[in-house]
Amino acid sequence: MNSLDIFRDIEPQLQAVEQELLNSITTDVPVLKEASVHLVKAGGKRLRPAFVLLSGSFYCSTLDSLIPLAVALELVHVATLVHDDVIDNSLTRRGQETVKARWGNRISLYSGNYILARSLCLIATYDRADIIDILATVSMKVCEGEIIQMLTCYDVGQSYKDYLRRIERKTALLMALSCQSGALVGGAPADKVRALKRFGYYLGMAFQITDDVLDFVASEEVLGKPVGSDIRQGIITLPALYALRESEEKEVLASILSSPEKCVHEAEKAISIVLSSGGIDFALEVAKSYAEKARSLLRSLPEACAKSVLDKIAEFVVTRDF
Repeated sequence: MNSLDIFRDIEPQLQAVEQELLNSITTDVPVLKEASVHLVKAGGKRLRPAFVLLSGSFYCSTLDSLIPLAVALELVHVATLVHDDVIDNSLTRRGQETVKARWGNRISLYSGNYILARSLCLIATYDRADIIDILATVSMKVCEGEIIQMLTCYDVGQSYKDYLRRIERKTALLMALSCQSGALVGGAPADKVRALKRFGYYLGMAFQITDDVLDFVASEEVLGKPVGSDIRQGIITLPALYALRESEEKEVLASILSSPEKCVHEAEKAISIVLSSGGIDFALEVAKSYAEKARSLLRSLPEACAKSVLDKIAEFVVTRDF
């Protein structure tokens, strides 16, 4: 199963989202337009737009009114990625050059800011103070999550709880926002909005944990970036946290992960220790647990095509290899 199969029922709307993503990049500054279009054309799973469309479809007869919102939230996500690439000094993403690699830091930062501003213009067309307030709150927490991740690099003493709080801000809250805002614009009752928000939250947690596992086990060709990127940057994710507690070589691993120099030069050794520790299986079980929590929330929703699709997405998130 792949993401294209799952989204078949909303394929026309997702194609409209894709076109509107490009249409939204309107500027007379050639380099800004070129960098912004490069970002959008780099692609992605488009989970956030899909969540907006599917969550809104339960109580909305047409999805057309949800497309600007779906575009806006994907633009927010894209803006965070271009900023991340500057901070992480990433040269490739999804198998392509990053904006940072092609145009440098200054163009990257302004491109990210521009794309974020375009998303706010789209959100403003709904004249919904509640959605603007939710987006502002989540955006602040996403920034907090990224700063926390930066400050906890090479910190081998961090706990599982520290990690979960970090990925909550980094990933889960924006996915929760996608489901929540789609349901709000789609006219869902308050209890269904809450259920869809929690669905997005739990699935976002599962998604990020799976992403962190793939950084260890996926091939560079599939991943679109070097394997072990997190280790090399000193970012300690759930599989490594498990190995720091359970591996017979945990002291060696701690020595590597606490040193910026060793994280670069001994990354392969660290990866090997994590892979042999059982950390991958442990992290996948945690991801599956979150995905099951998400799926359980779907039971309270009306019978609709979207319900089946969201359930399939929950399955896809923890079984994907990219």
